Amino acid sequence: MMEGQASGSDGGVPRVVIVGAGFGGLYAARALRKAPVRLTVIDRRNHHLFQPLLYQVATAGLSPGEIAAPIRRVLRRQLNAEVLLADVTAIDLDRRHIQLRDGEASYDYLILATGASHSYFGHEHDWGPLAPGLKTVEDALEIRRRIFLAFEYAERQPDPALREALMTFVVIGAGPTGVELAGTLSETAHTTLAQDFRHIDPTRCRVVLLEALPRVLPVYPPDLSEKARIQLEKLGVQVRTGAKVTAIDETGVSLGDERIETRTVLWGAGVAASPLARTLGAPLDKAGRVLVEPDLSVPGHPEAFVIGDLAAVKQDDGFVPGLAPAAIQEGRFAARTIADELEGKRRQPFRYRDRGSLATIGRASAVANLGKLRFSGYPAWLAWLLVHVMWLIGFRNRLLVLFEWAVSYLAFERGARLITFGDPPQLPAPKAEVVAVDEAARQAGEVPERTAQ
Repeated sequence: MMEGQASGSDGGVPRVVIVGAGFGGLYAARALRKAPVRLTVIDRRNHHLFQPLLYQVATAGLSPGEIAAPIRRVLRRQLNAEVLLADVTAIDLDRRHIQLRDGEASYDYLILATGASHSYFGHEHDWGPLAPGLKTVEDALEIRRRIFLAFEYAERQPDPALREALMTFVVIGAGPTGVELAGTLSETAHTTLAQDFRHIDPTRCRVVLLEALPRVLPVYPPDLSEKARIQLEKLGVQVRTGAKVTAIDETGVSLGDERIETRTVLWGAGVAASPLARTLGAPLDKAGRVLVEPDLSVPGHPEAFVIGDLAAVKQDDGFVPGLAPAAIQEGRFAARTIADELEGKRRQPFRYRDRGSLATIGRASAVANLGKLRFSGYPAWLAWLLVHVMWLIGFRNRLLVLFEWAVSYLAFERGARLITFGDPPQLPAPKAEVVAVDEAARQAGEVPERTAQ
């Protein structure tokens, strides 16, 4: 057995392995803290990420460390748990064997919670590099980099048509991620950046939100979708529904015969289950999710559970949505099922309790669907803020996020506007020359003399 690998049951104590420390995996681990098991949590990253606030990192409202927590720190007081930083490449359910990129592990019980990745509907290789999605810290930093580099290039660009393309941002997909990203991006340009440039006016930037379906936030009730659209348009977002993207290239987006010239395209349209599901040999749905039993186990393998975005969980009123509250409930249920079985109790089917959903759009703008209670605007924004702060892992992160939001709300400031890592994207290189400025405007003191760097 390799150094650092997990073993099977040791001394009669069952070994439980959790793959993935997202919402489902982490809450399952914590729910097993008093169970008579040896627990191993495996993740390819060393941190738990609060994904619902990734768009805030992408738009410079928060820094990555404020929405992430080291897995080891979260579980350091849980004496029956260990954490392995490793990449799982395949799972053999018959042998109860986990293949790591640099080793192997075995288990008595397995909870698989590796989540979802981006789906470009068959265009992963050609659209993916041009339209980053938003699932990881790296994704958020790349989006932030592209957004602020576009303004920097526009500041130095003398060609009006090219400057307009640089200041046009297209967000594809009007689900919660796309709506939050488009609204906050437009708000940032109209407030935070409004006075920061000399040769461009950021308030004249164009943010276009494209949705192939008839309305934004299609999983929400129609009345809340309409309110969301109205709030987006008040923020300056151009909302286009029934708009199916047919092509994306380095210079723009095509909608059939229509063309939008842009240098920044952001993706929020689709997700696909983690490819690890395909190694199980279990039945999958069209999105690649595992079709689990009512107790969240893999068919034919009661010792293996699949939860979160990787699981297709059928209920009386349809499938359980791929939301953080659902993943948390499933993680706790899987952990409780294991603990109960060790005590000789019979298994029960999983029942999802829908406590509603919230989506923020911008400053003091949001929509809330809490069952029979539906509202929007400032009250919904306050509810969204409270819920998201409560879900954050760690007191320090909650305090930091509250502080950053207070500063942003009171001063219209976003403090994480850093352009970091990597080579600049393939944007048109500006000419190294003095930017032409109207002489009368300069003499009047309206535009200070400044040259391109």
